[in-house]
Amino acid sequence: MSGADADWIAADWGSSNLRVWAMRGSEMLEARGSDRGMGALSAPADFAAELDRITEGWPDVTVIACGMVGARQGWVEVPYASTPCPAIPALTEVPDTQGARRVRIAGGVMQTDPPDVMRGEETQIAGVLAASPDFDGVICLPGTHTKWARISAGEIVHFQTVMTGEIFALLARQSVLRHSLGDAETDPQSEAFADALATALSQPHQAWARLFRLRAAGLVAEGDPAATVARLSGTLIGLDLGAARAHWLGQQVLIIGASRLARLYEAALKLQGVAPIIGDADTATRAGLLAAWRKTGARP
Repeated sequence: MSGADADWIAADWGSSNLRVWAMRGSEMLEARGSDRGMGALSAPADFAAELDRITEGWPDVTVIACGMVGARQGWVEVPYASTPCPAIPALTEVPDTQGARRVRIAGGVMQTDPPDVMRGEETQIAGVLAASPDFDGVICLPGTHTKWARISAGEIVHFQTVMTGEIFALLARQSVLRHSLGDAETDPQSEAFADALATALSQPHQAWARLFRLRAAGLVAEGDPAATVARLSGTLIGLDLGAARAHWLGQQVLIIGASRLARLYEAALKLQGVAPIIGDADTATRAGLLAAWRKTGARP
C-alpha cells in the first residue's frame, strides 16, 4: 500500500518540524517530514499551504494533528484541558475556509498549581495508555522541555516541565562552552556523565560554577570534547532529576523520547536505582492520534 490508500492522516506539528503519516486504520502506510514547524509559519494560509504541499498525492481525508499547531501562535488556538484529565485529547476543527482538507487539532493539558502546560506530549501519553490502559506510574518525555507526568486510572494527574533540552542547546550553541564541545555526543556509560550527574544531584548549588569549569579545563589543559559534553549533559540531567525527584522516586517510570536522549535518561535513572522502560516516541504519537481519530466515531 501507499499513501494514496490512506483513510486518515496523522500529523505531529511542533515548533520546529512537521511529521505526517498516511494511515489506514492503525496501519502506517507512508511517512513524510518537513522543517516547516509552527515557528516558520505566521498566517493560517501558511499552515494550510504547507499541509497541502507535504500531503500532495494523498487522498482528501481527515487530518488529526497534535503539537504546537494548536498553540496561540499556531494555526488555530485549541483550549487546554485541566488536570486531572483523560489523556485522549479533545479535538478542535480548523474552519473549512482555511484549507482544502478537514483538519482537527488536539488540545493540550494545563495545571494551575503549580502552573504548567503541555502540547503534544498528552497525545503520546494517550498512545501509551491505548496500549497499556492499566499503566500506573510516571511517564518521562525528555526533549526541549522535558515532561514528568504522573499517570493513574487512565488520567494525567499532574506533571512537571523542566527546560533541560533548551538550556543544553543554548549553552552548547551560544555560550562560551561551545568552544569546548565540538561535535561530540554523550556516552551514557561514561564516567564523566555519571560523575557530573551525581554531583548535580548531591550539590545542585554548585552546578553553575561547575559549568564554567568545563570551559576553563580546556584552557588550562588539553580538553577532551567527549568528556566535556558528557559532563554538561550529566549536570543538566542531574538538575532535571533533582527537580523531578518527587515524581519518579519509588515509581514505575516509562521513558518516551528520541532514542539517544531516552538512553541518557535511562542511564541516569538506573544510577538512582530506578529500572525505567523505554518506549518509541513515534509509535506513541501515532497511537495517541489514532485514539483521538477513533473518538470522532471513525473506525479502521
